[in-house]
Amino acid sequence: MSRYPLFDRSQIQLRDLEERGHDLTLAACRRLDTPFARYEHPEFSELVATIVDARRRKRPVLLMIGGHPIKLGLSRYLIDLVERGLVTHLATNGSGSIHDYELALVGGTSEDVPKWIRAGQFGLWRETSRLNDIIVEAARRGEGLGEAVGRTIESEQFPNRQMSIAAACWRAGIPFTVHVGVGSDIIHAHANCDGAALGAASYTDFLMFARTIQDLEGGVYLNVGTAVAGPEVYLKALSMARNVARQRGEEIRDFTTAVFDLVELPPGYRNGPPGKDHPQYYYRPWKTILVRTVADGGRSYYFCGDHQQTIPTLWSDTVAASGQHAAPRPHRASPTSAATR
Repeated sequence: MSRYPLFDRSQIQLRDLEERGHDLTLAACRRLDTPFARYEHPEFSELVATIVDARRRKRPVLLMIGGHPIKLGLSRYLIDLVERGLVTHLATNGSGSIHDYELALVGGTSEDVPKWIRAGQFGLWRETSRLNDIIVEAARRGEGLGEAVGRTIESEQFPNRQMSIAAACWRAGIPFTVHVGVGSDIIHAHANCDGAALGAASYTDFLMFARTIQDLEGGVYLNVGTAVAGPEVYLKALSMARNVARQRGEEIRDFTTAVFDLVELPPGYRNGPPGKDHPQYYYRPWKTILVRTVADGGRSYYFCGDHQQTIPTLWSDTVAASGQHAAPRPHRASPTSAATR
């Protein structure tokens, strides 16, 4: 036992999501046929061609997102890329899994933080708390956190499961991994949060992520709107994968990375960030994803723009370049193998 006092979570009062309200509802989630403003960049077609070529050669395309693409109502684009086999591993942070779960369960997500933090109720919602029970079960079964969330949403037939990225990955049989920072997500404040189970399930996801990185030679890593978790998880996983590859006389160096974010970088960003006396030196996507990890043979791209433009454009152009028709696809039922695992 710690010699220091701990917060007593049993005193916390949870309230219903119906009372909370949602900043994002299903009605605001974009359909695949919704018109969008195209994102223009002279190198964008190069990345699209690289993704399509990687999939034709059966190399992985790993997409790591923060929570905002979901909060912006862009889930359908990501789900369609998964269902078409153009993304083979989708990763996110803890907030991404929470928004995905709430959207599938109640058709809405994201709250009015200024309102609820003043009331001491921010994040303290009864229905969302069940995620902690799912995580405990995941740890017991030896599953990853994201895997368990996707399995639960699909097997229990959540009413809006067609909007769940986790469930789409479960149906497709590809990893959906969740990379959690302890204390950074609303469900960590709930009395049923088991820190050991949380760590075990998310660490299983990290090992899944690292296993995908082992196959990254000739593949693609996309980092969309995650400035800390994405670069840091990727960096450690790549070091692990290269360590094992070196022992086998192999290399992981010929691959492509791309960062989608809002930070302005200079045209010569591939030459490296400024020195340590400049704040942008500490912008991890730049030095980690765009420079250091591709320095010995890879290629990197940076696309500065609104996700509401970059993600639909990535979806549209990649689907078109793959030779597939970009019409909306019907919701697919679970394969028997996944439903009975």
